[in-house]
Formats: sequence, structure tokens, C-alpha cells
Amino acid sequence: MATKKATKKEVTVEDKLRALYDLQLIDSRVDEIRNVRGELPLEVQDLEDEVTGLKTRIDKLKTDVETINYEISAKKNLIEEAKAAIKKYSEQQKNVRNSREFNSLAKEVEYQELEIQLAEKNIKEFKVQIDQKKEVVSETKERLSERDAHLKHKKSELDAILAETDKEEKALLTKSKQYEKQIEDRLITAYKRIRGNVKNGLAVVPIERGASGGSFFTIPPQVQVEIASRKKIITDEHSGRILVDPVLAEEEQQKMHKLFSKI
Repeated sequence: MATKKATKKEVTVEDKLRALYDLQLIDSRVDEIRNVRGELPLEVQDLEDEVTGLKTRIDKLKTDVETINYEISAKKNLIEEAKAAIKKYSEQQKNVRNSREFNSLAKEVEYQELEIQLAEKNIKEFKVQIDQKKEVVSETKERLSERDAHLKHKKSELDAILAETDKEEKALLTKSKQYEKQIEDRLITAYKRIRGNVKNGLAVVPIERGASGGSFFTIPPQVQVEIASRKKIITDEHSGRILVDPVLAEEEQQKMHKLFSKI
């Protein structure tokens, strides 16, 4: 017995318009979710970078203080060595045979005394530097504590939003890919181009009060009739958006509303 070959259903312009508007509704829902998150991820990233920078600054200041303390220890050792040298030269002065040797030792003593004075001056300067750096460390720690608390708050806020919307966003993105596959490449390319050129991401809009959605430019009655006939894809001459009639838009909005409620 002969079998009939299954005939592939012809995709009409109306089918294409419905698919495009469905895709728009899905992508707009994703846009809404991302708008809820807003600048929060960037805010969290900036705070994390700032906290890391403050921690690095504190570590560097502490290293600077350790280095200065090492310098102070070295100066203190130099003072002790100079004092020992003075004691040695003073003892030698008691046993000199002539004034030339005495004066030579006196100059050595004087040099060591100057070394001690310079080292003590250096130690005082180092201690001032340590006090200044410790003050900066204290101020930086306060700043770090405040920014760290703010970061934890913002992270908690972001985590709550992600927990609420992440599952829905992933499901919608999967749906978006599925709907894209139902539409021919040239229309998808045009759709994405228009979405990228308009600030609200609306590439497919219904006619509202005689104008394209979100526009104040009136569409001529004859063009409105053509749009309602769904025989060809018509774009708004001012914005370049693809236009659909209000009835089709309402039907697809109801369909997508049911879809969204299941996600």
C-alpha cells in the first residue's frame, strides 16, 4: 500500500513575526533580571580590589617598619662599637710617647663621638618615621575594616539576588537559544543588530496608539493595515525596529507569561 510523504509545514511571515516577538519577550525578561542586579557585580569587584589594595598597603607599611627597626638596631650597634673604640683610644692616650700620637688618638676619639651623634640623630629620625607609618597603618586598618564590612554587605546583597534570579536567567537563556533556532539566520542577524542599536534592547515592538512602541512617530494608517495583515515583515522607518500588530503582541505576551510562570 502506498504511503503518503509527510509534507513539511510552510513557515509563514506570521510564524516568523510570532517567533521574533517571542524571542524579544524572552530576551527582555533576561534584561529585566540583569537590570535588577544593576551595577552590583561591578561594585563588589571594585570593593574587593580596594580591600586587596588596603591589605597590600598595610603589609608594605609593616615591612617598612621592620626595615627601619633593623636600621635602628644597626645604629645602636654602631654606637656601642664607637663607645668601645673611644674607651680603647682613651686608654691608649695614657701610654703615648709624644704629643703627635696623643693628638692622633684624640682625633680618633672625636671621630667616634661624631659617629655616635650622627647615629643618635638617625635613630631619632627613624623613630619619627616609625610613628608616622604606625599612624598610617592605624588609619588604613580603620579604612580596611569599614570597606570590608561594606563588601560583606554588598556580597550578601548580590548573593541574595543571584540566588533569586540565577536559575530563571539560565532557563531563559536556554529558551532564547531554542527560539533563535526556529528563526532564519538573516532575521536573527537583523534582530541582534537592532537590539544592539537601541538603548532598551527592544528590536520587535507592537503598535501602540498609532505609533511603534516607545516612539512618538505616528505610523500611517495604510502601513498599520499592512502590519496587521502579517504578510510581510515591516520595520519602523525612524527606529528600524520590527513592527507587530497589537493583537499578535497580546496573544504572544499571554503565551510567554504562562511560560515564564513555569520557569
